Amino acid sequence: MNKPKNLFILTFIAIFTIYLYIFGQIKTLELIKEQYLFILVLFSLTILLIYFKIKLKGYEIVNFNANNQLSLKSAILFFLLFQVIDYYNEEGFIGMISQWFLYWIMGVIALLLMENINYYKNYKIRQRLK
Repeated sequence: MNKPKNLFILTFIAIFTIYLYIFGQIKTLELIKEQYLFILVLFSLTILLIYFKIKLKGYEIVNFNANNQLSLKSAILFFLLFQVIDYYNEEGFIGMISQWFLYWIMGVIALLLMENINYYKNYKIRQRLK
């Protein structure tokens, strides 16, 4: 999980830098506030992941997601496809950029969801062994 974690941190910084440069501080905060439900889901999944990490501390974690890795090339192609769609649907470049934070949140949610499922499976195995 280290590589996606670093990638998400770098993209988060890049998105906010571009947002502040193009939209300014007030519009950037408005764009973030519009995504409050997704941010709540992100927060909930993070708390759940912390719970499972605490419960499984000291146990060897089996990676059930080893065969479910998405390549960087596929992720970039997927992102570019949505950029083209957003360019036309959101009426231009500014509308397209305004969707980047939503994509970032969805990517982090997907990553946390996969990690939570992996930890849940490990948690269930540990419960059966007790």
